[in-house]
Amino acid sequence: MTIPEPAGRRTALHEADAAANRQLTTLDGWRTFAAGPPEPTVLLSSDELRRLSPAERALYDEDRLDHHARMLVVATSFVEKTVVCGRRLVLLNRHAISARRGLMVSGLPGTGKTSAITQLGLAHELLDRARHPNTAGRIPVLYITVPPAATARMVAAEFARFLGLPVRPRSNMTDIIEAVVGVCTDSGTGLVLVDEIHNVSQVTRAGGEVSDTLKYFSERIPATFVYAGIGLEASELLTGTRGAQIAGRFTLVPTRPFPYGDEWKGLVATMEQTLLLHNHPQGSLVKLDRYLHNRADGMIGALSHAIRGAAIDAVLGGTERVTKEALDEIPLDHAAETVRKPVKRAAAR
Repeated sequence: MTIPEPAGRRTALHEADAAANRQLTTLDGWRTFAAGPPEPTVLLSSDELRRLSPAERALYDEDRLDHHARMLVVATSFVEKTVVCGRRLVLLNRHAISARRGLMVSGLPGTGKTSAITQLGLAHELLDRARHPNTAGRIPVLYITVPPAATARMVAAEFARFLGLPVRPRSNMTDIIEAVVGVCTDSGTGLVLVDEIHNVSQVTRAGGEVSDTLKYFSERIPATFVYAGIGLEASELLTGTRGAQIAGRFTLVPTRPFPYGDEWKGLVATMEQTLLLHNHPQGSLVKLDRYLHNRADGMIGALSHAIRGAAIDAVLGGTERVTKEALDEIPLDHAAETVRKPVKRAAAR
């Protein structure tokens, strides 16, 4: 087996780190995401491991750590439903000249909202490339997140930032909006993803102005708009006259924690198959699927965090396997840990 030189490996790792630091809220970051993750490192045999120098072993382990650090996107029923609904709306809106329909994805934190809308964006991006293989300069998808306490100018600047348009302190709103609309129209933008939309409140003046700005963008840009946020059904986004307009134009796709069942078992099995560990018996995590459901409270985000975290510890600690004890040592989000405590007390009685 040929092992690349450490210097070359360091360069590759540096480039991988730089790519990982790019955000989806920039065009370069989105295109890196659309290109797909790098091929995972091949798990070496015991003989191949012994032939590695200390420097080569350190770089090999670093590759595996990077692999486990990446968020795995699983084609859950919720992701598939979001993609189907989104694609349907894109087609229905294709020849619309006004009152385009949109999509809202709502749910608790950690239920896969961002993964779902980015997979919808990825599907749209790939289909657009297939339809326009020789057209350079197209930007089929635009992705932004709404900052906390956002103003209309801040949201318009997020659109411009994704497109790489300069926003100077003296730039007025009209200039920013016209520049964004012009680029999106010329580059064939057909899908606009707006994440963290729960940060918009219709009961405040600033929130109302943000809502109006998004509505204006949706009228000027011939694209389908997709909103994702926490608890949108009962949020201040849908209050008042502005909220009624959104509710009348947007289809809602709710997400919930996964019940314990075949799909949850499949999620655990899929994640286990991606592990790059030398002493991990395949199927041992599947046997813990009920424990993992209780541990993560049915949240795919918490499940992914627990398994990936334990895998990283297994590489760093040299155990090279994920066990129930190792999973117990991974601190999860506060919501999952809060649910876990009553379960532990009940088990102790």
